[in-house]
Formats: sequence, structure tokens, C-alpha cells
Amino acid sequence: VNASALAVMVAVGGKFEAKTVANMVKTADLGNKYGIPTLGVTAVGKELVRDARYLGLATRVCAENGATFVKTYFCHPNFERVAAACPVPIVVAGGKKLPEDEALELAYNAIQQGAAGVDMGRNVFQAGNPIAMLKAIHAVVHDRRTPKEAFDLYQTLVNAK
Repeated sequence: VNASALAVMVAVGGKFEAKTVANMVKTADLGNKYGIPTLGVTAVGKELVRDARYLGLATRVCAENGATFVKTYFCHPNFERVAAACPVPIVVAGGKKLPEDEALELAYNAIQQGAAGVDMGRNVFQAGNPIAMLKAIHAVVHDRRTPKEAFDLYQTLVNAK
């Protein structure tokens, strides 16, 4: 089916932890068989917290059970400890819709503290100008621009219509 990656949610500490970890292992094994990377997605819910202790454990469980890379949430403080302790690259989820400047700040902080990238679906698609926002996020992640520089780029692209 020409997939670039397989994604599996893992609910460490949740009611379905054993089942989700088993799914991670099965998916990673199949991905390895066909040369497709596996993204382990750390689950959070009402009973699960988004602190460094939980996210550090959850990212390690994903990595140690076959994830090629892991998607998790940014936490403050101590995200750098989460990123440093995970043996595979981490991608930070964008979370809820944020104003464009705040989403760029989130992306910047995540990259500065060790994330390999960001996954910002709604913060791109629901932005005032999705193409400009995508280019601004690219500037933060790949060109190491500051949030202010990236937001200035965003505004310039929006006003260039």
C-alpha cells in the first residue's frame, strides 16, 4: 500500500496496557519484515498524566518494544530528560489548536530540548494560512529559526497574497 510508516498507540499504565504493548510488538515485527518504520504513539487519557516521569516511561516502552520513532507530548519541566532517555527519535504532538505564535513556540521548545521533529496537524490545517504555517514550522525545525523569526516569516507569507 506504499506506506511510509505504521503507527500504534501504546497506553502505558492504562487499562489496556498489555494489549497495546502487544500490538506495538506485532506491528514493529511486521514493519521490520517489510522495511516499514513503526511509530509508537504514547497515549494519554483522563487517568494518565503528561509529566516527564510518565512520558519518559511511555517513550521507553515504545522504543524497547520495537518503535523506530516515538510520538509523545511536550512537557514542562524536564522534557529534555524524556528526549535524552529515549533511544529512538522523538516527535512531539502539537496537541490542541494554539494561536500560531504559541504553536511555533511549542515547536521551538521541543526541538531545543531534544525532539527530532513535531507533528502539528490541527495547528497547521486550522491556522489562518496553513501553507504559511507549514513553512514557519519548517523554519523552526529544519532551519533552527527562533519562534519570533518563524512568526515573522508566517506574517510575511500571509501578507504576501
